[in-house]
Amino acid sequence: MAAAAADTEDGVMVKVQSMDSKVFEIPSQVAKMSVTLKNLIEDLGENVDTPIPLQNISAAILTKVIDYCTHHKDDEPPAADENAAISDKRLEPVTGWDLDFCKVDQATLFEMILAANYLDIKPMLDLTCKTVAEMIRGKTPEEIRKHFNIKNDFTPEEEEQVRRENEWCEEA
Repeated sequence: MAAAAADTEDGVMVKVQSMDSKVFEIPSQVAKMSVTLKNLIEDLGENVDTPIPLQNISAAILTKVIDYCTHHKDDEPPAADENAAISDKRLEPVTGWDLDFCKVDQATLFEMILAANYLDIKPMLDLTCKTVAEMIRGKTPEEIRKHFNIKNDFTPEEEEQVRRENEWCEEA
């Protein structure tokens, strides 16, 4: 497990390897959007030639992660004291490049969520989870089950009991 780097005219490059053995060479600035990769690079140094193995991420999903990080590498990280602004932003719909980025099938979207979580890329995790939240917003439990192919394992009696116990949720 080592970070690989080679000097280029644009700066230091880092090599990462997907679970299907595809190696990607990416700018260090892009790689460091991942807290996981940033910590590895800092621990191992940037002048190692062996790719960092990412055993949980396929080449297809790693390509999406790299696209996201490349697009957002110059974004300002949100300040810790912007809780109100963050709450407001969560209510805004996904638009522009991010909307197009998240226009993938459900399986790919869920793999992107897992990759963002594994690599600790909070803005990408927030975006992909928000996309799923928008898919279920305003839907009934039955519609959500149908959309995500979830089997209802409650009996009608159990479901009615849950509804009675959680009536307060429906009032808001």
